[in-house]
Amino acid sequence: MAPMTLSDTTVALTDAEVAAIRSDFPALDARVNGHPLAYLDSGATAQRPLAVLDRERAFLLESNAAVHRGAHTLAGDATEAFEDARHTVAQFIGAGDDEVVWTANATDALNLVAHAFTAANRPGAVPDERLALRPGDEIVVTEAEHHANLIPWQQVAAATGATLRFVPVDDDGVWTMVDAAAVLTPRTRIIAVAHVSNVTGYTAPVAQLVAAAKELGAITVLDACQSAPHRPLDLGALGVDFAAFSSHKMLGPTGIGVLYGRQPLLDALPPFRTGGSMISTVTMESAEFLPAPQRFEAGTQPVSQAVALAEAVRYLDRVGLDRIEAREHELTTRMVDGLTGMPGIRLVGPRVGEQRTGIAAFDVAGVHAHDVGQLLDARGIAVRVGHHCAQPLHRRLGLTATTRASLYLYSTTDEVDRMLDAVSGVRAYFGAR
Repeated sequence: MAPMTLSDTTVALTDAEVAAIRSDFPALDARVNGHPLAYLDSGATAQRPLAVLDRERAFLLESNAAVHRGAHTLAGDATEAFEDARHTVAQFIGAGDDEVVWTANATDALNLVAHAFTAANRPGAVPDERLALRPGDEIVVTEAEHHANLIPWQQVAAATGATLRFVPVDDDGVWTMVDAAAVLTPRTRIIAVAHVSNVTGYTAPVAQLVAAAKELGAITVLDACQSAPHRPLDLGALGVDFAAFSSHKMLGPTGIGVLYGRQPLLDALPPFRTGGSMISTVTMESAEFLPAPQRFEAGTQPVSQAVALAEAVRYLDRVGLDRIEAREHELTTRMVDGLTGMPGIRLVGPRVGEQRTGIAAFDVAGVHAHDVGQLLDARGIAVRVGHHCAQPLHRRLGLTATTRASLYLYSTTDEVDRMLDAVSGVRAYFGAR
């Protein structure tokens, strides 16, 4: 596995720049249990800057109306803002406007794609050959997947007779392209993986997977929830067929996610939900559906959320995702080095010097993760504890839960050091041996 590399010309955000960024995030000024908040849980949900909060509020105060439905001026303004948001997000990920579908969240987006394969293969359906699944065909995931990119494919396999296979991970929770190649076969029809693991911070070899998928004629689905907020992402250039990510992990609001799909494939998918806003003609006997992306956006759309997500994208663009990635690399190295130097601490994921993205999940010998989290919280340090919606991965590692610290553009060296100092005293506090 190659060590993480960044462009020689990329300059990480400085401490002064991070301090200025933090002034945009009122939530970070909070005190928790008498201590300044150290928010190290951005992998679960990110805080929102004033620019995003203000933009959504301004839209609701000045332009709130149903989109794609009214002929009045306010409806036109709302529709323009809604579709401009789609354009902004599309540019952010290297996509066309008609390749961006608004969903409720990333889980919803992944379910949309999975449902298409189930619906297309129901008795009586005449599926596009690209969506056809027959008994014996294979869907490949990894042992490290978030449940949102595992359970939908379990359901597809059960409904179609396809076989679900998985790429195994090693004792660190990491897999390689060699491991994947051993699982892929001429029967592989779908390959669905996380770009970055939400537990280990491991970055998948997506370019190699895409190349292998094209040789097999398989469709690729990328869970980009932990990559889109943290690094430049050009999905068109990457060559994946579908990708999903969430707004709330990248400075935007909850209640909205994004599905990217290559336009010819999106148009081949049957609708996920049906109703208003996604049809062209309806009779009492049948309906005709609009092309993508509208065919997947039935009902009342998340309008103010889309507008706010676009503002979050503009905020990230102004800061520079390459500089955010470089800064997180520095802090991740500090965090990993500190944890691996502590007795009784087992850090899962890539080893020191290997590629890891802004996440450190660890086990403290003799102390349950929830107790670790409570002790850190008592000192104002917010981390995630549990299985992080990845039970199979934890089971493979022989763990029921881990404590996870995750970074973002507003994270500081002091916060990392406070977390390390607190963790260093956990075993002694609980009398663990």
